[in-house]
Amino acid sequence: MTPLDWIVLGSTLLLIILYGVFKSRSSKDLEGYFLSNRSMPWYVVLLSIMGTQASAITFLAAPGQAYTDGMRFVQYYFGLPLAAIVICVSFVPVFSKLRVYTAYEYLENRFDAKTRTFTSFLFLLQRGLSTGISIFAPSLILSVIFGWNIYFTNLLIGGVLIVYTLGGGARAVAYTQKLQFFVIMLALFLAGYYMVKGLPEGIGFTDAISIGGKLGKFNIITTGAEGGSFDWGDKYNIFSGIIGGFFLALSYFGTDQSQVGRYLTAKNLKESRLGLLMNGIVKVPMQFCILLLGVLVFAFYQFHKAPAFFNDYELSRLEASAYGPDLEALKLRLEAVNQQKADLLAGYAHENEDQKLHGLRQLQDSVGFIRNEIKGLIRENGGSDNDTNYIFLKFVMDYLPKGLVGLIIAVIFLASWGSIAAAINSLASSTVIDIHKKYYQKARRDDYAYSKIYTVAWSLFCIGVAMFVANWSNSLIEVVNVLGSLFYGTILGVFLVAFYAKSVKGTAVFAAAVITEIITILLFVLNEYEIIGLGFLWLNMIGAILVYLLAMIWQKLMPSKLAAP
Repeated sequence: MTPLDWIVLGSTLLLIILYGVFKSRSSKDLEGYFLSNRSMPWYVVLLSIMGTQASAITFLAAPGQAYTDGMRFVQYYFGLPLAAIVICVSFVPVFSKLRVYTAYEYLENRFDAKTRTFTSFLFLLQRGLSTGISIFAPSLILSVIFGWNIYFTNLLIGGVLIVYTLGGGARAVAYTQKLQFFVIMLALFLAGYYMVKGLPEGIGFTDAISIGGKLGKFNIITTGAEGGSFDWGDKYNIFSGIIGGFFLALSYFGTDQSQVGRYLTAKNLKESRLGLLMNGIVKVPMQFCILLLGVLVFAFYQFHKAPAFFNDYELSRLEASAYGPDLEALKLRLEAVNQQKADLLAGYAHENEDQKLHGLRQLQDSVGFIRNEIKGLIRENGGSDNDTNYIFLKFVMDYLPKGLVGLIIAVIFLASWGSIAAAINSLASSTVIDIHKKYYQKARRDDYAYSKIYTVAWSLFCIGVAMFVANWSNSLIEVVNVLGSLFYGTILGVFLVAFYAKSVKGTAVFAAAVITEIITILLFVLNEYEIIGLGFLWLNMIGAILVYLLAMIWQKLMPSKLAAP
């Protein structure tokens, strides 16, 4: 990065931090630290909800996801608007009326202590693991820019986040996310502008979309049908998106404390509902635009030489290994294909578009074949063969002008800070309210001090998770969503029973939740070993329905003396 990039990066981050400090003058008690004294207007709630979702993973991995797999990932969000309506009708009024700190407090009122504790435990486990992966994302950036050891960057990013999160609690998180959102949107717009600007003269935005579409990247709607039958193992299609995505969004926004804590900060029920509904409306087009950047990067690299592998660190390791000569031979083959692409696309115009794109499709298949061979060498060399998370970052570092590189890097850091701070704040609040005050200390004297202690403790746990996932090869955005699907169905099922099955008591729903979680993990393991074929989004629906049905059956079969909570 140039000195100008460093100035832009440093000044942007400093501005956000100072703004958060200025806005974090809340009372030094639990309601001030965790819920900002329930004083937020709807638009701050909206931006806080969106900021909590939009981690560094969103901006780092989503364009790479579209580059490799096309736009079909956007279907993952199709169930969100409907879920937002259901939450506003069933979930938010209950939480607001009871004035709870966490969603899981309600479960003890409705069922019993063990159901509340088990559900809270599932949330803490899932959110703690996911937040650790979110810490890894900005660490990845530092390691790429400076060539630093990824474990060192995990410690550095984690340490900064501890200070950032301790500084002001929910109020600082909410207000800094408001400013972050506008900076992020500006930076992404500028990145897209320079992607199109970098195309050859006479080729514009619509041409880039056309190229991406003809080469299979504009697959916004897919049915999941293959060979005349539905493929249950297909990750993203219109049915898994609307149905599975609905259950996932219902659980994430309705029962995950990292999101529930955002709209509990609202000044009243109306403001909570408005913030949630607006998020349901805005999120899908926002995610569409982020994925569209990946299609534009793909089109850009049709006219420019794409790297043999987007992770420079793994590529340099391979070059220095015994596989170096094999890599050089593959690079020469790739160079020859790139030259053929350049010759084919010379004088590209609409009159000969179909003919040229047919040839380009064949050459792109050849590029994919060569890249797979390179990935095979990387695997044999003990490295990570998935470079999806590096695609957008590589483009930023190589092609964006001075100053804008610093702004994009700042954006990714800001997104990570906002989402991770909100997640750690929710982990601490659930631990204090659902575990500590419940089982260890019911007095309120030291609640605020303990909230700080648990904030540090969860930050250290998440740093440990980031260390563990450093060698994972999967797309980060997929890993986080798969992880959520392992727990969200069970958690949602407990709340659905609470709201819609008034006859079911605590023991029945607790047993149903434990059994369902075991079955969900078993299904995931069977799917990983390819014994069954099941897209992870379906786990959310299966878990929620299974808890509901098992709880109803268990309640009917239980003797009346055991049915009471």
